[in-house]
Amino acid sequence: MKNWSFKKWNTILGWVVFIIALITYTSTIEHSLSFWDCGEYISSAVKLEVTHAPGAALFQIVGAVASIFAMGNVENYAVVINTMSAVFSAFTILFLFWTITHFVRRLLNKDFDEITKHQEISILFAGAVGALCFTFSDTFWFSAVEGEVYAMASMFIALLVWLITKWENEYQASDNERWIILIFFIIGLSVGVHMMCMLAIPAVCLVYYARNYTFTWKNFIWANLITLGILIIVFKIIFPVIMTMFG
Repeated sequence: MKNWSFKKWNTILGWVVFIIALITYTSTIEHSLSFWDCGEYISSAVKLEVTHAPGAALFQIVGAVASIFAMGNVENYAVVINTMSAVFSAFTILFLFWTITHFVRRLLNKDFDEITKHQEISILFAGAVGALCFTFSDTFWFSAVEGEVYAMASMFIALLVWLITKWENEYQASDNERWIILIFFIIGLSVGVHMMCMLAIPAVCLVYYARNYTFTWKNFIWANLITLGILIIVFKIIFPVIMTMFG
């Protein structure tokens, strides 16, 4: 490893884990549909129809684009949408790997250029173990091989958490706000998949707090209360108003 930087190994092993997950999921996808909402989501994505409330507009749009690869063969629509879920799930594993290695490095309180060879191995090993354990976990694997919104939603959650780690690495840079703006944009997009994506907001808020404020129990409690307030505003004010305006 001495001839390679930690960043390079982190990138390479992240994509290796991604490929492992992608091969696993694409080789075990459903070839038709699972007996619950999958049939609804597959048909609504292919035909851009309306699903049950509150809907999943972004999932349907992406699914409609993906369905082009079915080449008009109705027997292939389910396979294509299920494969789309497999791809999104593999990206979830990729972002999870990079997030784990980031936080393990932070636990060691090391910058990139301060990491020793043994620490590199430990950090990368931790990331690989964590990501691969999640890859083969029952619930996630089940959602990764069927045409449901949870695979895409999981990818958005993993992406949002990874983006705040990118911001943390550059929080002292003059243009660090670009990561925050991107996070806001992704949060807005994720609403078109599933409301569970909002679960990433507390993680984003607490990382932002940790980097901008000195830890005290008082500050920590205030940070959690503000985070809770943001969620209340989102779920009780913003979403209901938008649904009323366009519903």
